[in-house]
Amino acid sequence: MLRNGVSFGRTVNARFLVRQKSSGGRRPKKKTYERVRELDRVMELRKKPSMILHLASLVRSQPLLLRDLEKNVGFVRKWAFMGLIQKHPSVFRVSGSPPSVSLTPRAHRLALHEARARAHMEPLLLANLRKLLMLCVDCRLPLQTLELVRPELGLPEDFKDCLVAKYPQFFSVRRFGGTDCLLLEDWDFTLARTARETRLAQEGVVRLKTNGDERKVKISKDGNYAGPFAFKMNFPAGFRPNVGYLEQLERWQRLEFPSPYLNARRFNAADPKARKRAVAVIHELLSLTMEKRMTSAQLDAFHAQCLLPSQLLLCLIKHQGIFYLTNKGVRSTVFLKDGYLGSNLVDKCPLMQFYDRFMALCGRGNIDMCDNKNCLPTVV
Repeated sequence: MLRNGVSFGRTVNARFLVRQKSSGGRRPKKKTYERVRELDRVMELRKKPSMILHLASLVRSQPLLLRDLEKNVGFVRKWAFMGLIQKHPSVFRVSGSPPSVSLTPRAHRLALHEARARAHMEPLLLANLRKLLMLCVDCRLPLQTLELVRPELGLPEDFKDCLVAKYPQFFSVRRFGGTDCLLLEDWDFTLARTARETRLAQEGVVRLKTNGDERKVKISKDGNYAGPFAFKMNFPAGFRPNVGYLEQLERWQRLEFPSPYLNARRFNAADPKARKRAVAVIHELLSLTMEKRMTSAQLDAFHAQCLLPSQLLLCLIKHQGIFYLTNKGVRSTVFLKDGYLGSNLVDKCPLMQFYDRFMALCGRGNIDMCDNKNCLPTVV
């Protein structure tokens, strides 16, 4: 996809070269987009667990004939799934004639706990879905877009029946411009608090008083600043900012900006405060996902609804202390850096905790990888 001549899609490279304006007759300098290997590693670590969980969902209710496996996963992936079945006898068993695959008794008993985990997820899903609609300029979102991000949000496949229809006081489905959309029926100001603000409140950072006696708080060498409008920064190990960059970053960290939950149409996109607000909108969108990440295509789908920057790729690259783009895996992916500690997801919802317990049957105590190379779990 091209936006203002900038490609945002699967062609995202591991190292981006961004040219600065030249002065005099000099050639412009190059800024290198550094790779974060711990987050690249997440894509590899999640690949096989996602396949195991997908296969487990297919055979949980009844055995699946091996000859029908291709119909469900495709010809190419069929052989990868066959390898998983053979490699994990603690989870899958093959029996009968013609042969079929099913869960082992132990795996089946544990799989029954998924319903309990999803029940615990309902209040969180309800709040997050309302917050997602509150981020949209018209408090509505095409169902097609919602289906695109449904797995990342943790929504079940039948969310329109088990969640939307269950709460008519909050949601309705209407048709706008020939497109079916999910519409928010009730705006709740108590939900209009971002994950960034919640973290700052937990850390004891409050809004500075506007009586002229603001405290002088210096920014650290890693770009972090103790202020109510600051974002948590996490630069790559090879990133060495100079004094001028840190001074500019301090001014940006101090800059006040409107809440992402206010209608974006109220602000001029060229205003520095509005540009910082756009960063906050992306931050909040990623915060609403289970794993604090989206594919580039999923994030790009919110352009119209959230009025994201036209040059979205350049915005993400510019703020590499907050976001990280990787081309590992089938699709390019955008990570929220403060959602991870190394390769480990910091906060896990009940569904992610259930996935960890299920994957323990395969000999993995945690889907994540320990940062210490001496205590890395075996990769399945």
